[in-house]
Amino acid sequence: QVVLVESGGGSVAAGGSLRLSCTASGYGYRYCMAWFRQAPGKEREEVGTITRSGSTTYADSVKGRFTISQGSNKNILYLQMNSLKPEDTAMYYCAATGGYCSTERGGFPYWGQGTQVTVSS
Repeated sequence: QVVLVESGGGSVAAGGSLRLSCTASGYGYRYCMAWFRQAPGKEREEVGTITRSGSTTYADSVKGRFTISQGSNKNILYLQMNSLKPEDTAMYYCAATGGYCSTERGGFPYWGQGTQVTVSS
């Protein structure tokens, strides 16, 4: 069982920055970790992924603004968000899988509880 706990959410003005963290614990091999987000009334969408070797992918909507990284021991995941826009407002979730990265939420068996990000215009 892998336990994921996000932190770092908050409120920020448009153009500002936030860094989210996700701490992983428990037993379970994690090959791919991801950040998803879900705005009210919308589907949960993938923000980006990172493999154990450090390869990353990003949604087109956040490319060039968001950066995913991980700690050296692979037990902590970060999401650096710059140039934030009001449309980035959402609950942000950390997810993990022992398998290959997927763009679908169903591809990740482990989820955190989420952290809220609110961007005001």
